[in-house]
Amino acid sequence: MTVSPVQPLDFSGLHTYSVHDRHSKVSIDDFAAPVRPGMSLRELLAGLPRQLAGADFPDLVERLATARRAKRPVLVGMGAHVIKVGLNPVLIDLMRRGVITALALNGAGIIHDTEIAMVGRTSEEVADVLGAGAFGAARETGEVLNTASRDGAARGIGIGQAGGETLLAHRFAHNDQSLLAQAAVLGVTVTV
Repeated sequence: MTVSPVQPLDFSGLHTYSVHDRHSKVSIDDFAAPVRPGMSLRELLAGLPRQLAGADFPDLVERLATARRAKRPVLVGMGAHVIKVGLNPVLIDLMRRGVITALALNGAGIIHDTEIAMVGRTSEEVADVLGAGAFGAARETGEVLNTASRDGAARGIGIGQAGGETLLAHRFAHNDQSLLAQAAVLGVTVTV
């Protein structure tokens, strides 16, 4: 087999500019401050990055505090990645403190949260199972969520509430780490 020679790329039309002249979105002036022993929460928040999404975080914290002081609801709408990166304990703590008054999850969120409650782990490597048609085919997860769906429909409640109550009824080992289960314990509304 003959290999065709590769023609070099033609860069004659490429125009460059100096990095010194370009407007940049990220600057070391906006970098985070390192955490110090004895640092207060206020100092920690003030030391967060002030660029891109980091600039929004202090504003979010202030808005949440203002809403709760005014006794207004705080609904957190989220997908599964929040669960998959391990933030359930933080969200559960905010529910316990009355900061989060309701949750809105997508379907992937209740799947991952259910698996956290059941076995303390979740999320499979898609590339390893997709070709075999086995992605998302964990038997127990489907059984628990189908039970919750049927029970919720029969009782006229949604899958968020029914899911949490079903997890609690099964007394899974990691219900303490489940958003659905803890929302059911705390009376926090969950919609899916």
